[in-house]
Amino acid sequence: MTFDPTARFERFDNTVDSALEHIRDYKLVKVIFSIASAVGDFGILWHIIGLLRAIGSMDRLQQAVVFSCMIGIESLLLNQGIKRLFRRSRPTTSGDDRFALRTPRTSSFPSGHSSSAFFSSLVLTYFFAWQWWPLFYALAMVIAISRVGVRIHHASDVVGGAIVGTLMGIAGLIFLNGIQLI
Repeated sequence: MTFDPTARFERFDNTVDSALEHIRDYKLVKVIFSIASAVGDFGILWHIIGLLRAIGSMDRLQQAVVFSCMIGIESLLLNQGIKRLFRRSRPTTSGDDRFALRTPRTSSFPSGHSSSAFFSSLVLTYFFAWQWWPLFYALAMVIAISRVGVRIHHASDVVGGAIVGTLMGIAGLIFLNGIQLI
């Protein structure tokens, strides 16, 4: 028996897509997936959380500005670097018509929403008290799953994005520790 990673990824992607198809017509799912995808665009949710945390503190405002710059760097590295290496086609060009979406301009692998979400969750967990991590990662998971749900990404794109985002988050924390913002 030979190992065929492409076939395994395809089976994984198809299994997840089939499982999500059973819930795509529910109104609540349509609303959640549409909103989650929208607030994940350009890392909007994560910028807002960083800015809300900054209210009333110049130190936290400085952290929010650095954090927003870091999100921008993460996005640039992912979208103009890593995605260009893979050039994977998306499941659909503009997503599933049942959902309100922005049509993406980059390739599918890895998911930028997923990468940004896991990158941001890791960095925000360090800026906030540790007890906030379940909220950040729950939001990251909803955003990531929404991208498969709206058929703009394959499930393996989202997993790849989560891994890449986590690794970039670790690099970001090393950077922050070096400039002593943590």
